[in-house]
Amino acid sequence: MTVDSTDEELRHSGYQPELKRTLGGFQVFAISFAFISVLVAIFATYGAVLNYSGPVGIWLWIIAAVGQTLVALVVAQFAARIALTGSSYQWASRLANPKVGWFFGWLTFWFLAIGVVAMNSALASQAVMPLFGMAIDEGVARLITLALMLAEALLVIASTRLLGRVTSATVGLELTILAVMIVGLGAVMVFSGSGTAANLVSRGVAADAPNYFAIGGPLMAGMIMGLVTLVGFDSAANLAEEAKDPFRSVPRAIVSSVVASATLGLVFIIILTLAIKDIPAVTTSGSPVATIIRGQLGAVVERILLTGIAFAMFGAGMVMIAACSRQAFAMARDARFPAHSVLRKVSARTQTPVIATVLILVIGVVLMLALPGDALLQLIVASTILPALLYGGIVVLYLCVRKRLNTKEGGFSLGRFETPVAYTALVWVAFSIFALVSPSEARVPGLIVLGLLAVGGLYFAFLLVTNRTALDSEPGEPGAF
Repeated sequence: MTVDSTDEELRHSGYQPELKRTLGGFQVFAISFAFISVLVAIFATYGAVLNYSGPVGIWLWIIAAVGQTLVALVVAQFAARIALTGSSYQWASRLANPKVGWFFGWLTFWFLAIGVVAMNSALASQAVMPLFGMAIDEGVARLITLALMLAEALLVIASTRLLGRVTSATVGLELTILAVMIVGLGAVMVFSGSGTAANLVSRGVAADAPNYFAIGGPLMAGMIMGLVTLVGFDSAANLAEEAKDPFRSVPRAIVSSVVASATLGLVFIIILTLAIKDIPAVTTSGSPVATIIRGQLGAVVERILLTGIAFAMFGAGMVMIAACSRQAFAMARDARFPAHSVLRKVSARTQTPVIATVLILVIGVVLMLALPGDALLQLIVASTILPALLYGGIVVLYLCVRKRLNTKEGGFSLGRFETPVAYTALVWVAFSIFALVSPSEARVPGLIVLGLLAVGGLYFAFLLVTNRTALDSEPGEPGAF
């Protein structure tokens, strides 16, 4: 499908083409892969698995990978039929009800907005500061975080083409580092005999943990690595109006990014686990992955790893800001977001939603300056629950409206497998939500999620009173403005 014909479909949806279509097939893939950022996520969560369930907990990755792939297949079904900025907000609004769609959009916005802070906070404290030998200092880390968010926002505002190039470069670097780490660690263990196969079935420091196999117990808590890593693959759909041939490129990017991340991630964590020389020492270190690399390959390779992770995290931060700004823009142009008359504007020079992007930066600055350390950490943990809720809603939506979805010629389709895949994905999402909220540590984050829903409910009620037409009209209809 040509760009012109795609833009014609956009006009039929009620919108004028304002965003520039510059993202090619690999760049669209890079958007989703950079958001997932498997190297970064494993770097950040591998220690949690070692602490909760021990090295044997890595095998839970396979369960999460299969489950999230099923969800990605369902998401791709929507992306192959409705290629509009706003992704699930648009899908639910047009296929179910605009009011239902609004809540999809609200949850997606806050998942992405909090994710921007989480990614850059981790980049500052776990990559940038160690890379430059800086002592642990929360105040300094927050200043670095603010500087990183500002740089990312400026690059996202400058050009979607630039966003595509930066994310493609960071994804290429991440893939290269993963390959080097896998081959390098594997080779060292083969020639030196330093690998330990018993690590793969060891409970490590969790060997004496009570109720190890219980519901919400240590083993189930080890699921956290897969659940918080293999998310955000739908970010490509949020930039669909800036992608070339989006009905084909976006669904392929969604599925392939999950499959590639799941496969590479599994190989990497197996190699890492085999390479552990001292399980208790690695578990208690501030950065287990870096400790393993340093122990097997030396300090120089460790610094190279940190450099690559820093670039990968920066690219992921750019993707999150871009996706979040597009979510705000999509809802604002339908008059369904605070300050919509301003946020819906697109710069004639850069063809990007400048003010919507600045909003994400402002939210990040406010959260960083207003919340103390513990409160910010709880907010970040809460953001891990939001994607599970969103994906659950998308799967339920698909099961309700699938008979009304028309497959485009040559487009992505599961055919006769769509129903069993969707129902299996629903079972998986229900389980993943339970796994995230069942540990006692999830109580405060759960309350934060409920708080975000409550705030959304208040604004929703405000819209019902002051601008009900916007909630009654399908997105893109004249009545929505």
